[in-house]
Amino acid sequence: MELSTDMTTSGARILMVDDDPGIRDVVSDFLGRHGFKVSTAADAREMEQALERGPVDLIVLDIMLPGEDGLAVCRRIASAEAGPPIIMLSAMGEDTDRIVGLELGADDYLAKPCNPRELLARIRAVLRRAEVRNGNSTVGASCEFAGWALDLVRRELRSPQGVVVNLSSGEFSLLRVFVERPQRVLTRDQLLELARGPDSDAFDRAIDVQISRLRRKLDDGGGGQDLIRTIRNEGYMFTPKVRRA
Repeated sequence: MELSTDMTTSGARILMVDDDPGIRDVVSDFLGRHGFKVSTAADAREMEQALERGPVDLIVLDIMLPGEDGLAVCRRIASAEAGPPIIMLSAMGEDTDRIVGLELGADDYLAKPCNPRELLARIRAVLRRAEVRNGNSTVGASCEFAGWALDLVRRELRSPQGVVVNLSSGEFSLLRVFVERPQRVLTRDQLLELARGPDSDAFDRAIDVQISRLRRKLDDGGGGQDLIRTIRNEGYMFTPKVRRA
């Protein structure tokens, strides 16, 4: 089983395995509108046929499938070398079901019915973790930009003078999004989804406040540059080059 090397969220290949055609259509359409390449399967046999046509970056897998069930499929894929990550879906939302799925090798688990925006956020998070695990991430465990140093494991930001700058959870999440996508225009919606995931609906225009606070801390640190630029009618851009440390 081969894992695709294209792990960017905008072009990742998703395989949706669910015996409900309505769910397959809704999810594949939603993910397709967010830049993913989506194929579908109704059962394990169709899933194998889809995998034979080409590698995928992630499988969204329902537990209650006809024939070979999702748990058996998950166990088989997780035991294969370089198998794609799996997000399991199930109408059975009990903790024991979730734990069994995760113990069999699933990377995440969602109870059905689920909000498509939450599934989208979970997919992006799992793909980011897979990138780091496989050494394909644009940013390593730490990075440097314009004299600043950001440790993504310790969640620690140091100014060019070596002073630790305290960041709130929201500010750190925003900065991580920016350093992972430098010199690209990011809309408010993209920042919401990438930084806050399932909670983004409640974040609303507070994104501007978080960016204002983050800018102030970067300016106070003596960076001397316009690191986060406002792009009129479009969004924001993180301007410096980012180097993996």
